[in-house]
Amino acid sequence: MLERMQIIICGGETCLKQNSLHLKDLIQSTLETQDLSDDVIVHVTGCFGLCERGPILAIYPDEVFYEHVSVDDIDEIIESHIKNGIVVDRLKISDPITQKRLKSFSHFDVFRKQKRITLRNCGVINPLNIDEYIARDGYFGLAKAILEMSPIDVVQEMKDSGLRGRGGGGFPTGLKWEFAYKQKNDIKYVICNADEGDPGAFMDRAVLEGDPHSILEAMAICGYAIGAKQGYIYVRAEYPVAVERLNHAIKQAYDYGLLGQNILKTSFHFDIELRLGSGAFVCGEETALIASIEGNRGMPRLKPPFPAVSGLWGKPTNVNNVETFANVPVILFKGAKWFRSIGTEASPGTKVFALGGKIKNTGLIEVPMGTTLREVIYDIGGGIPNRKKFKAIQTGGPSGGCITAKDLDTPIDFDSLKALGSMMGSGGMIIMDEDNCMVDVARFYLDFTVDESCGKCTPCREGTKRMLDILNRICAGDGSLKDLDKLEELAHMIQETSLCGLGQTAPNPVISTLKHFRDEYEAHVIKKTCPAGVCRELTNFYIDQKCVGCTKCAVNCPVGAITGWPNTIHKLDLNLCIRCGACKQACPVGAIVTEQPLQEVQHA
Repeated sequence: MLERMQIIICGGETCLKQNSLHLKDLIQSTLETQDLSDDVIVHVTGCFGLCERGPILAIYPDEVFYEHVSVDDIDEIIESHIKNGIVVDRLKISDPITQKRLKSFSHFDVFRKQKRITLRNCGVINPLNIDEYIARDGYFGLAKAILEMSPIDVVQEMKDSGLRGRGGGGFPTGLKWEFAYKQKNDIKYVICNADEGDPGAFMDRAVLEGDPHSILEAMAICGYAIGAKQGYIYVRAEYPVAVERLNHAIKQAYDYGLLGQNILKTSFHFDIELRLGSGAFVCGEETALIASIEGNRGMPRLKPPFPAVSGLWGKPTNVNNVETFANVPVILFKGAKWFRSIGTEASPGTKVFALGGKIKNTGLIEVPMGTTLREVIYDIGGGIPNRKKFKAIQTGGPSGGCITAKDLDTPIDFDSLKALGSMMGSGGMIIMDEDNCMVDVARFYLDFTVDESCGKCTPCREGTKRMLDILNRICAGDGSLKDLDKLEELAHMIQETSLCGLGQTAPNPVISTLKHFRDEYEAHVIKKTCPAGVCRELTNFYIDQKCVGCTKCAVNCPVGAITGWPNTIHKLDLNLCIRCGACKQACPVGAIVTEQPLQEVQHA
């Protein structure tokens, strides 16, 4: 070997669950055994974004990426690639769209429409090494702020950037900082909202795990701008890796004089502490979060006064979420004009999304604002697997709504999604295909919000429970057309009278599915059938003439309700069937249907 190599192993949550740390230890021990440890650096990084292809291993300076690496592959990688410079072709990462084996991420079609600002260091640096963060312009934004700019200059730079809150509301960040700056008080606070609770969302977790120093730097910049000396990161305890790396980063920042007293030998002081949350979804609302930090039950309060006026312990407080803060250091370093050159006029910059559900390329993506939903689903996500038909995309989690195929060319920005009856939210995107029942989807999200309601206000506490009861009745085949009218009536009442934003948006999934998929609701209450075959009480499965006798349905049936010989059409006994749908999922030719085949009806 002519130069020192680096082996970088993905340390995102998905890869960690697939024993990526064990791979690191095995690689390290193997290198030591073969006297190669002085020539090769091994470390763990943050999430690469391609979660379904983990564990991912990258080798620099060759920029070769390997996917689905297992313990059995380590000896071959070291012998072939590290020692002899021969790439292991069978392990090279493949493009999720073209399926071609590629050398590096730069060749990926899936990354060509992405731009990384929030995720700029995730998958690149060792999050446990502050020197690597600094080497990529880390803490340069903070240095520029406190050495070259006044607090009001920093606030103005944030206003000029047009950065809007990435937690879902989209409120202008600079304006929020200005409100706190203008308050005359010797004590002010900065809070990072890391209480990510939407089902299917893991954007903030990826940043905290892969680039924790970016959040510390941003909070210090905010503290300087508004006149605060104390910051708190409110992170859910279910993120142990993020908590561990944040604690490590905080210690390093203090050791380097980038937190604490007289930062960069100036008169600016700023401290940061962690506060662990118990995973209450409502604590994503800033006043509920503040109550939790104060040691009280996490419940929202009426606004005004807003936290910028009276927040933590009654003092002026600025609250931003993780992704919002992650943009701040690079804006200060590169300037507001640079940031405004990305995205749209009303929604500058990029947005991170967690793609999940019925999509080929699940994982994290970051795209410029203005990218269309179609580009995200097909050009980046790779489309719908198993040749299924796209049905809807849910943006904004439990607070958002479903968007259908006719609106796939809508640009992604705060105002466009709101106009469709959905919202940006924190960034979860759940894609659904023809096998999803939209009534059941609405029930799923409402069940979540009912369980997570803090119970403080009657509309949210009682109204959402009443809506869930109606949806359960519809899915069981006991609903009526009057129930659909009642759902709409309750939904609008809850929207107008709930105390906080979480309650006000809780009915959105029901409203949007009623609007776009009313025929499915009517099928449930009039025909007493579930067209998608999801609601058990309303579904019977049948095997039609497309059956090729592959036996997969019979093998996967948990109760032995399917019989037949190989290469012959199988039979399904409805008296034994428990309507679990396992046969439908297993069938490779779509022979499992929810409507009785015509020939069987005629025979009967």
